[in-house]
Amino acid sequence: MNEPQNPRAASPFHGVLSVLPYGVMAIVTVVDTSAGPEVGYLPLVSLGPAFAGLVGRWQRTVLIGALALLLCTALAEYNGLLGDRRGYTAMFSVVGVTAAGLVAVRMRQAREAELASVRSIAETAQRVLLRPVPLAAGKLRIALSYTSAVADARIGGDLYEVVTSPAGVRVIIGDVQGKGLEAVETAAVVLGAFREAAYDEPDLQGVGERVERALDRHLSSEKFVTAIMAEIGDERAVTLLNYGHPAPLAVKSGGETCLLEPPARALPLGLGMHGTGPPQPHVHPFSPGDQILFYTDGVTEARDRQGAFYSLAGCAALLADTDADTALAAVRRDLIDHVRGPLQDDAAMLLLRYQGDSPPQQTPRQPTPP
Repeated sequence: MNEPQNPRAASPFHGVLSVLPYGVMAIVTVVDTSAGPEVGYLPLVSLGPAFAGLVGRWQRTVLIGALALLLCTALAEYNGLLGDRRGYTAMFSVVGVTAAGLVAVRMRQAREAELASVRSIAETAQRVLLRPVPLAAGKLRIALSYTSAVADARIGGDLYEVVTSPAGVRVIIGDVQGKGLEAVETAAVVLGAFREAAYDEPDLQGVGERVERALDRHLSSEKFVTAIMAEIGDERAVTLLNYGHPAPLAVKSGGETCLLEPPARALPLGLGMHGTGPPQPHVHPFSPGDQILFYTDGVTEARDRQGAFYSLAGCAALLADTDADTALAAVRRDLIDHVRGPLQDDAAMLLLRYQGDSPPQQTPRQPTPP
């Protein structure tokens, strides 16, 4: 599930724009009464309704326009211009700017309504594609967080899935190059092929080959998908297959961390035709109390206001909570606090925790809420 952020609520300028018309009219009043009628500041009262249409509904613009007209009349009377051409010109300016502001508000509201509808459809389509992952699978406890970037109705291409197969629990997390509906279509191809192959193929390499073939049939240009696949069977180990994706972070039961880097870099899915060999599986210990954090580059490439990237160094402490969902929610909050604003790219995180021999639960788990 996406966790979109409200651009207007997140904007630090929204509050400023709300009070700007009143502030401008107050300043014009002070300056006009101080300078006198000869300077001609009276028409600047129309700046109030001019700024009113930037935020709020049309009723707000009408209210501010009426207030500006009353203020303009009072200042014209104060300056002795009420029956003068300059006084009438100033009042007509207020009325005209208010009318133009109402048109602007109507156009803005129509665009906002259209954008909200498109965003809602896009998010619904992505929720259908990205099904809820199980809360638990065998000895694993699973938590998921998916945070959408704010960019109008843009849909991201991040993907994830957890499948319980005869060979064990198989996981994929990936990131499609590009955005929009084309990226979602590519993600659908990858997930569809993975869901089918994860049940049928005896080894993880076979799953990767099936997904690669399906993607080669689908892609018609230089598009690609970075992805990492994982398999956790009966042994206390995890097998990884990395297609050019950021290496997952392993957190041992004692708190030690390390990145599970592949022995050799491999090209992303969709670029296998360029002649390099497929990625080789690499196996790492995975014991009770251990955790593995999978993520997309929207996490590690998130920047703060000084341009510094988000660091995974502190994740061991954040993942110490006994509840996997609470632990991953702490990482997500830390990521948002680092950026201090909307993310520039979608950020998906999938946490696998080796919990022990508890009986499996089938309750699906939605991504961590904001």
